[in-house]
Amino acid sequence: MNRLGAPADSVSSRPHSFLKSLGPGLITGAADDDPSGIGTHSQIGAEFGYGLSWTFVLSFPLMVAIQEIAAEIGCVTGAGIARNLRRHYPRVVLWIMVSLLLIANVINLGADLSAMGAALALLTHGDSALYTLLFGIVCVILEVGLSYPRYAAILKWTTLSLFTYVAVVAVAHVPWGHALRSLVVPELQFNVAYATAFVAILGTTISPYLFFWQAGQEIEEQHRHHVKPLCLTASTAGPELRRIRLDTLTGMAVSTIISLAIVFATAATLHASGVRDITTSSQAAEALRPIAGQFAFAMFALGIIGTGLLAVPVLAGSAAYAVTEMTGRAGSLDAKPLSAKLFYGTIAVTTLGGASLNTIGLDPARALYWAAVVNGVLAGPLMVMMMLIVRNPRAMGRLTVSRGQAAVGWCATAVMLAGSIIFLGFTAWDVI
Repeated sequence: MNRLGAPADSVSSRPHSFLKSLGPGLITGAADDDPSGIGTHSQIGAEFGYGLSWTFVLSFPLMVAIQEIAAEIGCVTGAGIARNLRRHYPRVVLWIMVSLLLIANVINLGADLSAMGAALALLTHGDSALYTLLFGIVCVILEVGLSYPRYAAILKWTTLSLFTYVAVVAVAHVPWGHALRSLVVPELQFNVAYATAFVAILGTTISPYLFFWQAGQEIEEQHRHHVKPLCLTASTAGPELRRIRLDTLTGMAVSTIISLAIVFATAATLHASGVRDITTSSQAAEALRPIAGQFAFAMFALGIIGTGLLAVPVLAGSAAYAVTEMTGRAGSLDAKPLSAKLFYGTIAVTTLGGASLNTIGLDPARALYWAAVVNGVLAGPLMVMMMLIVRNPRAMGRLTVSRGQAAVGWCATAVMLAGSIIFLGFTAWDVI
């Protein structure tokens, strides 16, 4: 049976229907441009100019493919990635994957919250450490206190904050001929810095926490609408699979456009002015002020806060989904806190744990960059397991992915593994 063979009545061409079809994929794509990603992309633009822009063209179809696979795991099986690993594969694989995810997520949360606090301090001249802690507390309260439908709606509208970076590009005097040419003509360098930057870009665009989040969100949507997993209703799965594809394609397109906007803006301003050493997103915002003006500075700083308010719940939520699924317990953003203590406890511990990292001397600048590298190294093995799940009839029933979709998914996996190997090889060579 063609997995998309049912009548296409769930996603029409009308704008209202299109907007209604957007949800987990759009939020996931927007959360991809978190303060950690903004800092990494700012560093890439400042250090290499337009030289790594081509990687976003490479990563876009790979992002779409692997995030669609993550969404289908949740929607088809009715279980998240960690629960599927628990059901069908050795427990040691599950524990390693989730443990590494937790480490990366806490570091990422610390970097993101620190960047949000620093950005607000730039705008108000207050205490960045206090702001960091307050942002962490606010995110926990919202995630624990609001029902899933209301919280999902808030996250959906928060994605609009990303377009502040389009405004920054508009005043950055980008040399569009050079910028657009860089998308298709790679400017390769063979050194550790370039290899590390390449893996960092992949790590911020194809991130493990996004896999767990999107799979979990598809399950939340099923509970919200009181529908069964698609493996139990395979004959009517076509419209829902098309909705997932459109939602994911839109979310990843938004993510890629915003990432390029950040690289172009910092390349046209910081790199062109000789400012090559940018280590945080807030430092990038501050550096923009004398070069691109007060408006660009303010938009960049506000964007950091807005994207952080979107990304922090996604990071903490993905950790909560993974931990509860690993232990075989139930967990949902729509559950009452007292009935899902482990789920909400994981959200609180990871968020506040991340917020406290800057108090123990962890350099948020390096954490920001290396969190992306850790994600890039972790993503490859996790993607291998995801590809095994979606080709496994015991997990997916009649809705195992097609050979074509599997080929693209394996291609994405191969690129992530190759990027990690190249990075580790250059690092070892540099040490020797």
